Amino acid sequence: MSEVADLTQRLIRLDTTNPPGNETRAAELLRDYLEAAGVQCELYARTPERANLVARIPGTGDGPSLALLSHTDVVLAHANEWERDPFGGELVDGNVWGRGALDMKGEVAASAVALATLAREGWRGAGELIFIAAADEEVGDGFGLQWLVDAHPDAVRADFSVNEGAGDRVELGGKVLYLCATAEKMSSPFLLRVHGRSGHASMPSIADNALVKAAPLLERLGAFQVEPKLIPEVEGFLTALLDDVPPPGEALERAQAIAPLAAELIEPLLGMTVSPTQVHASDKRNVIPALCEITVDVRLLPGQTPEDAETQLRACLGAGDYELVNTERQGGTRSAIGGPLWDAVQSFVAAEEPGAVAAPICVAGFTDSHWMRDAFGTVAYGFFPAREMESETAARLIHSAHERVPVTDLELGVSWLRHAAQTVCA
Repeated sequence: MSEVADLTQRLIRLDTTNPPGNETRAAELLRDYLEAAGVQCELYARTPERANLVARIPGTGDGPSLALLSHTDVVLAHANEWERDPFGGELVDGNVWGRGALDMKGEVAASAVALATLAREGWRGAGELIFIAAADEEVGDGFGLQWLVDAHPDAVRADFSVNEGAGDRVELGGKVLYLCATAEKMSSPFLLRVHGRSGHASMPSIADNALVKAAPLLERLGAFQVEPKLIPEVEGFLTALLDDVPPPGEALERAQAIAPLAAELIEPLLGMTVSPTQVHASDKRNVIPALCEITVDVRLLPGQTPEDAETQLRACLGAGDYELVNTERQGGTRSAIGGPLWDAVQSFVAAEEPGAVAAPICVAGFTDSHWMRDAFGTVAYGFFPAREMESETAARLIHSAHERVPVTDLELGVSWLRHAAQTVCA
């Protein structure tokens, strides 16, 4: 059996659903596997049951360091929705099934196998090669990489890093592109509090129903639009796709003319997005609410701030008896397109599939990469190539039932990570 497939199966069979996580069991499995290959390993844990693994092959000189980032926790899986045991790790028709196969125990296993095989061969780069298998990415309660960069910065500091986020192979207009995430949008949710006056529901005229007052504000948020702008990542994607960069107002139409998928990829990257997702008003059927709270999911382009977003949201909502409060800001970072890691991506794609090209993209969500960028200025890319499973299929399976990963894509991932190490750390 394929070494990476076997390790992926073993990791999936460890239930690390977060919460509660219990990622130590995965960290210990990886430590035992890597130490058998002669790789230095250390566990770091804020609490004993939630350990992070950091493994390394030291460099022989002062060359650039590369960190392979990953996380070992997974989201909830309801067994009754699955064809197979979500924690069975079964190998069926060339696919490893189970929760985390795509997000992201497959990449965890590929990173570990890349380190182990390089160590067995006696490879040493001029720069250090680091593997970080972090806890708590899915929830982000401060047990994983967020905690590591603060509590143990010297253990995880790196010049470059590779993580999840992209790697999809897409065919658009006769061109083959492999997407490489060089930036991420910021998660910046807002809470809209609409005020009224409570009263008994049988006498609506004596109250001021906050839920009713919220309705037109909710409608305005649903119609929110911004003037499109082209960030460097979208310009790079369009250049790879069109050999041209159209004006911002024409970009979506030009992409749509090539393929609907091309438009889907860039549409959320042309500006901030606003999506009302939760509403809470009265807790009792017979009480008219004095307060209605609406949670608004807001995603900002790299370089935008929650303060910028608030200005635009207030302009959209207009005057009224409400409060608008930003409740979080995470992500919103980017790395330069170019340099040793970008060269490694390009050379790998060219060698694996002549005629294909690497294209930069910005992740509409965010990953752990932003902790590395913020803490150390790391050039962090999301790139784990997948060739057999189509990107649309993978998108439907992540965080959903029947999650699985082709063994051939796992093996392609190992080849990429070995190439990245041998190129960047040389």
